[in-house]
Amino acid sequence: MSKEVEDCGHHHDENKHHRHIIIGVLAVIITILVVIFLVWIVLQPHKPRFILQDTTIYGLNLSDPNFLSSNMQVTISTKNPNDKIGIYYEKLDIYASYHNQQITLATELPPTYQGHSDVSEWSPFLCGDAVPVSPYLAVSINQDVNAGVLLFNIKINGKLRWKVGSWLSGSYRIFVNCPAYITLGSRSNGINVGTGIKYQIVQHCHVDD
Repeated sequence: MSKEVEDCGHHHDENKHHRHIIIGVLAVIITILVVIFLVWIVLQPHKPRFILQDTTIYGLNLSDPNFLSSNMQVTISTKNPNDKIGIYYEKLDIYASYHNQQITLATELPPTYQGHSDVSEWSPFLCGDAVPVSPYLAVSINQDVNAGVLLFNIKINGKLRWKVGSWLSGSYRIFVNCPAYITLGSRSNGINVGTGIKYQIVQHCHVDD
């Protein structure tokens, strides 16, 4: 009988010890989470700022029946507006669209780390070969060309992480939309660059996350 009582007391002590360990681990985890949350609130990270600097058109051709081929190069700069938070661009895909239809293949930008208040710049080529477009879009392109003004949208979709000291956050989605106004014909303000025409745009982009 005393043996059974001893065993029960022993198991009770073990269970009590295990509960203390679990409570201690949970307390540490909660403390870490609270500290991270407070640091996050105090630092208040701001979204990066993107600017479309220029667009160089090397080719733009609409063929029957409603196929669009395009070849262009864009220069995009981005600034980290945060004084105490770094930004790691984990994955960014950039492409051109016209009236919300993608007209080039997506080009992947190189992963980039951006320190406090740093500026980064990319100049990717965007190409689309015989991309099928809807009939109304083909009509719209012809109308815009005749009017001497084209509006493309350079879009970036991807993921970034925030970096504070040695701590790196989880991934956050980012969506960037940069309007590119292109003037043609007698109204053109482009500069001949080899086989292309370069348009200085310097347009601020809209950033969503």
